[in-house]
Amino acid sequence: MGDAIWKLSVDQQGVTIASDRYQLTTAGSPMADGDLAVADSSFALPQEDRIEAIVAELESITRRTYGQYCGLARAMELVGERWTLLIVRDLSVNPKTVAQLQQGLPRIPADILSVRMRELEHARIVRRRTMPDDAVGYELTEYGSELEDALLRFSRWGAQSLGDPRPEEIVTTDSLVIAVRSVFDPSAARGVHASYEIRVGDEIVFHVRVNDGIAHVGPGPLPDADLLLDPGTVLKALMAGELSAAEAIADGSVKIVGEPALLQQFTEMFVIPGLVS
Repeated sequence: MGDAIWKLSVDQQGVTIASDRYQLTTAGSPMADGDLAVADSSFALPQEDRIEAIVAELESITRRTYGQYCGLARAMELVGERWTLLIVRDLSVNPKTVAQLQQGLPRIPADILSVRMRELEHARIVRRRTMPDDAVGYELTEYGSELEDALLRFSRWGAQSLGDPRPEEIVTTDSLVIAVRSVFDPSAARGVHASYEIRVGDEIVFHVRVNDGIAHVGPGPLPDADLLLDPGTVLKALMAGELSAAEAIADGSVKIVGEPALLQQFTEMFVIPGLVS
């Protein structure tokens, strides 16, 4: 297939991008005098899936809003676009380069990721930083880090509707770190001092330290962990109370190195609330 020829029009009704096969229109508020005006033009796209990136970029330029003077509406304007909260989720675990973000979110088109990073940087939610290998990376700003509490609450709420994994769905270290952080019950951890290294498959490793009602959950191994845990595919079932620690150990669905009582303790401190059927 040859390069597709697209026509771009920007007027007071919004942005229209059209070819002989497709037409995409973004609804926008009427432009005041002096606002952006672009004459009709045509251009070639080597890949049709780049159209989503162009639409996202143009929507950002034309400042699509909800027309509501409301904190929630403003928050949605800043982080409500597709993929944005997942980018924030992964950066809340640790700083990353664009390549590392792409690795953790393999279905996001590279162009869309670039657009989202520019939007987040412009909104002062992320900033650039130099990584240990001198590569350019991104981290949450202090303002962006304030999203973590809302992110954890949203994650805990969504966990109630998880059900079984869909065939195309993947699990990443970052997604599990946030999932475990989100379901921690401090009241069940008072007086507890315990540490866990958790391995899921061959590539996902994260750790948990609990000290008297405070939990730190982060990526990577923990050499001095009190319990080494390989939950296979039943981590969600353990935290949801669908499978007891004793049953999981007895039927071999989990493997542990350490005291079995520590697994029982883990399932009491990290609990997915009642599932929605």
